[in-house]
Amino acid sequence: MEKINILIVDDRPENIIALEALLQRNDINIISTTNPNEALRLSWEMDIAIAMIDVQMPEMDGFELVEILKSNPRTKEILIIFVTAISKETKYAVKGLSTGAVDYLYKPLDPYVTAAKVDSFIQFIRNQREVKKKNKELEAYQKELIKAKELAETGKRIKDNFLANMSHEIRTPINGIIGIAQLLKKTELTDEQREMVNLLEISSNSLLGVINDVLDLSKIESGKFKINRTATDIIKICESVVDLLRIPSIEKKLDLKLALDSELPKMILADSLRLNQILMNLIGNAIKFTHQGSVTLKVEILNRKGNNLQLRFSVADTGIGIAKENIDKIFETFEQADEQTTIKFGGTGLGLSIVKNLAKLKGGTLEVISEENIGSTFSFSNWYEVLKDADVPEKQLEEKLMPFKNLNILVAEDNPINKFLIIKILQNWEVQLEVVENGQQALDKLREKHYDLILMDTFMPVMNGLEAIRLIREGYAPGKENIPIITFSAAVLDTDKETAIAAGANDVISKPFEPAVLYKKIQEYTIG
Repeated sequence: MEKINILIVDDRPENIIALEALLQRNDINIISTTNPNEALRLSWEMDIAIAMIDVQMPEMDGFELVEILKSNPRTKEILIIFVTAISKETKYAVKGLSTGAVDYLYKPLDPYVTAAKVDSFIQFIRNQREVKKKNKELEAYQKELIKAKELAETGKRIKDNFLANMSHEIRTPINGIIGIAQLLKKTELTDEQREMVNLLEISSNSLLGVINDVLDLSKIESGKFKINRTATDIIKICESVVDLLRIPSIEKKLDLKLALDSELPKMILADSLRLNQILMNLIGNAIKFTHQGSVTLKVEILNRKGNNLQLRFSVADTGIGIAKENIDKIFETFEQADEQTTIKFGGTGLGLSIVKNLAKLKGGTLEVISEENIGSTFSFSNWYEVLKDADVPEKQLEEKLMPFKNLNILVAEDNPINKFLIIKILQNWEVQLEVVENGQQALDKLREKHYDLILMDTFMPVMNGLEAIRLIREGYAPGKENIPIITFSAAVLDTDKETAIAAGANDVISKPFEPAVLYKKIQEYTIG
């Protein structure tokens, strides 16, 4: 235990000796002096906690000594106890306490009262110092927390930038591959060539799915993921998922089955995109880990409450199964059942983590029953509102993409594959177009010629699309500040889209895109 320093100041040595004998104990150090000036020096140099000071002393009395101590920041915290043999009149006690003393004792001292009072002050000092120590620790901890928060925010910014850049760098070539595959399908092909183009599309979409998984996980973790419920044909969703995964199941000679409850409603209110994502992940996972036998998607009604149904989507397989000790592990990000699973089957280990998070966001529950070498059943349950015919918006007929008349478009795109793709698509719609490779060239062209619309890539050399848009809106090409501008972006984070709109873009199209989406946007901003 740390010893407490007590200073005794008295001009008579015999009084000091008597007081020392009275206070002697193992947890304190007693320092004494008969000289007030020496007392000031000791108080300045040593960590004095309590000072017991005589009132009447030559040269400097106790009151004057205490006033000096209390006026100095280094010594003002010392607890002062006056000890005196002069009159017990109240005015002296009041004067002593008003100078900053905590007590006023009269000689001859009662040994029990004096020891008890000093003991209480020692305990007070210990408590006070413990509080100061804790406060310093809290301050240090707070500084560490602030530093950790700043590091976390920096890390998040780095992560977001990395995801945005990764999204752009990988999605841009995928956009070209998917787009060219779509163009190839419209040409004269042999059956063998058509099959190869179909496989090319499947592979490209599979790669795109992995990228989307990473981005979705990032959005879920940052709380920016949104569930959008609309009228959904539940039977069609299930049939489409099974049809899409039919090819990999046939390749593995697996029986892919669909079992639908006969009382399923036609339409429900659901986020069809996310429900489709959950089912694709669960069925795709089941096919991946099943060597023989079957994979079955079963949809059944569990409960009814008024106009609401509780549906359970179960995906059962006859695959390798999961050991009990690994069942919780498979839902962790980038984790699989064991190291051998990754070696044998590959994959990112993101699928089930995303399914779990999506299920939670949608307000549903995800369960798994599995036995090694027998198979697994993953079940997702949730409540859905049943929609009557009157609640379902009429399905819009797919419009035929007719040629545009006298439409001039400026395209700013530096990627050669995407440039080729956009040119082919626009030429099919009989659009008159000019193509440049960066924002500065787009500005120069706009000054020279009239265009009805600009299609601007976001990331380009020399000058990027966002900078070019800002300059156009600020009047770089006089009289053309309000020309409609649609940006292409391979980044899919909401912040990237918000940044483009803030720069002055009218709309944003994410790569890869469907030609019909581009057609509709051009129509909206040029024809009205």
